[in-house]
Amino acid sequence: MASKTPFDAIVTKLRARALSYPETHEDFPWGERAWKVKGKVFVFLRADETGLGMSAKLPTTFTEMLRLPFVESTGYGLGKAGWVSARFGPKEKPPVDLLLAWIDESFRALAPKGLLKQLAAAPGEAPTKSAAPKTRKAAAKKRTPATKTKRAR
Repeated sequence: MASKTPFDAIVTKLRARALSYPETHEDFPWGERAWKVKGKVFVFLRADETGLGMSAKLPTTFTEMLRLPFVESTGYGLGKAGWVSARFGPKEKPPVDLLLAWIDESFRALAPKGLLKQLAAAPGEAPTKSAAPKTRKAAAKKRTPATKTKRAR
């Protein structure tokens, strides 16, 4: 049985969000918690009596997040690919809403396009229907005719 930490309620909330996305699962490489989509890690999380740490890929908000005092570029070369890490001591209160937004951005950055089509604009809503035509015939009707250009002789 895992020992209790000051962050158990937060971890439960973050875990619920991460695993609410399609085709995600939890893994424990290197003793850390990792949430993956189709085998790709989109969040690393560590929580114990010494603190809470989370890393996520944030291609859209990377630079903005680095301005926060508790955020740094992730080590092992991941920072170059848009990963950030946040760390909180045992008496600090992590900004849960911000970390939930990180989970969303990171999932969307790493999930295959087909899975993203299943998502609505906000987590917890019904998946959106694809606008792609269902048949080849319908696809042909949607295409615009290509313009022909004359070759210079």
